[in-house]
Amino acid sequence: MELKPIKQSFSVQYDYQLHFTKDLFHKENPLFLNIIKNYKDHEPVKLFFVVDKGVAESHPLLLKKISSYCAGHPRHLNFTQSLVIDGGEQSKNHSEYIDLVLRGINENAICRHSFVVVVGGGAVIDMVGYAAAIAHRGVKLIRIPTTVLSQNDSAVGVKNSVNIFKKKNFLGTFAPPYAIINDSDFLATLEQRDWIAGIAEAIKVALIKDREFFQYIADNVLALKERKLEPMQYVIYKCAEMHMQHISQGGDPFESGSSRPLDFGHWAAHKLEFMTNYELRHGEAVAKGIALDVTYAQLIGLITPDELNTILEVMKAIGFDLSLPLASEVEVEQLLAGIEEFREHLGGQLTITLISGLGEKYDVHEIDMSKMKQAIEHLNHQMAVK
Repeated sequence: MELKPIKQSFSVQYDYQLHFTKDLFHKENPLFLNIIKNYKDHEPVKLFFVVDKGVAESHPLLLKKISSYCAGHPRHLNFTQSLVIDGGEQSKNHSEYIDLVLRGINENAICRHSFVVVVGGGAVIDMVGYAAAIAHRGVKLIRIPTTVLSQNDSAVGVKNSVNIFKKKNFLGTFAPPYAIINDSDFLATLEQRDWIAGIAEAIKVALIKDREFFQYIADNVLALKERKLEPMQYVIYKCAEMHMQHISQGGDPFESGSSRPLDFGHWAAHKLEFMTNYELRHGEAVAKGIALDVTYAQLIGLITPDELNTILEVMKAIGFDLSLPLASEVEVEQLLAGIEEFREHLGGQLTITLISGLGEKYDVHEIDMSKMKQAIEHLNHQMAVK
């Protein structure tokens, strides 16, 4: 008897929302309560909070406000614990942090109808999201990002990851959160470099998708640098909206293909983060990666010298240091090795997103290494002169 293949196909719809608020855990703010009630209204829902240590220190009343908020709504919110862990990229580099979160999920009996609620920067959100995705094959996650970069980029997507084998995001999952909540109060305590760093992702998405958005950033560089909240909130909103639209409308939300335009500038950024032992913030590295790739784009004739100068001047005016920290030819080669690592990360064919104009993405499938070396020299020379 011939056994024919059994074929099956199915689709799964994912829905999640990005909310905007201020003072989320104030007793009179109903947003968090309503999000949980919309999930389950007939019994209390278990909540396990994981909080970035730096955020807890900058907002000393936060942990008390979280527990008090939950205590004020016992019919719907069942607070179990707030686990405080170190923030920054180190939280993605060491398995001990994943183990802490998994232990907390286990000890607090968090099931697939409970929630892990992560409060922190992009690295902590990445790591906690990974732990939540592998516990019980996936427990529900609410992200509360606290930096510009996490509010406009890393926390609004569907990816979770940690670093291993000296490679960024080598382990990871595609697991959409139940909800994301952007609370503008967290932005007030950011260091200046963290305030600025997140703007790199907005510049990235503007350059590949929306010339008018890039012009808005260019027109508001001083206000953004001086920490004016209104233009920053618009930049966060617009950037997040464009990222989420790309995920839902791009036709490849789980990145099975090789084209990842939202990784514009990232092949170099990921390598630079590793080479500097993550002393560079992700956004700072992305700014350098964008500067390098647009310089390369100009050298191969995709954009004009005027367009290149406009891009670099906008980033410099915001406060980015665009020089590449490469002290030797060995380090140049080490950086260029990031191109092959990026190809491997993509899964086969190399696809590097460049631009052919402001707001116009342009994919290439090979890199002229001599031209890229020239771009490195040109960019560093230009930054040294000016």
